[in-house]
Amino acid sequence: MEGKKKKTYDLPPGFRFHPTDEELIMYYLKNQSTTRSCPVSVISEVDIYKFDPWELPDKAEFGENEWYFFTPRDRKYPNGARPNRATTSGYWKATGTDKAIHSGNKYVGVRKTLVFYEGRPPKGVKTDWIMNEYRLGESRIQPTNLNNGSMRLDDWVLCRIYKKGHLGRNEGTKASYVENTETTGSDASHEHAFSLTRTFSFAHLLEAEYLYAANEIQFVKSEYENFDIEKFLSAYPACKS
Repeated sequence: MEGKKKKTYDLPPGFRFHPTDEELIMYYLKNQSTTRSCPVSVISEVDIYKFDPWELPDKAEFGENEWYFFTPRDRKYPNGARPNRATTSGYWKATGTDKAIHSGNKYVGVRKTLVFYEGRPPKGVKTDWIMNEYRLGESRIQPTNLNNGSMRLDDWVLCRIYKKGHLGRNEGTKASYVENTETTGSDASHEHAFSLTRTFSFAHLLEAEYLYAANEIQFVKSEYENFDIEKFLSAYPACKS
């Protein structure tokens, strides 16, 4: 399980592996945990704690700015439930709160976010390497492991590794992460405007006029150039909000 060499797949240009949290739990991790193989091997089996994060991209099946792995977890202490997250040069430290993953109304798993620190605690130096760790909702810890002194905590969890600042996907549509790259005010305004409903009310058009530069909303101005906005707002004060 030291990691496989990257494979070359006959995939169309532009193909990206961007699964949602639910897909990672319900399809990939659940199948891996029940020994059901996927039609295409896209996630490597790697004990990620034997490597530092910058070594992991070469162990992945494929990926450019993010890499996925199935990995076991070992105990930090015998008979304990705390995982050992130390690597050769540092350690992974949890950040934020765990996120429950649902399929419909059913709780199916959890996502934990961790940051890599170089060195040893408590003097580790924070890096830009981030991990999203996915676990199934039901416990996969075998009671026999506790009785026979095994250090194995979980047979499989699914991990997504990336370096902060190299991604820019929207939260909620794809497998997401806590520490996103910063978005400028202009970019945020455009993104918000594009999220407006296609059937614009006049209030929506006013919002678009506020968000866009004048040359970007000439279609709005030309259509309403003779419209008395102040009179409209006085008649419909709700549109001011």
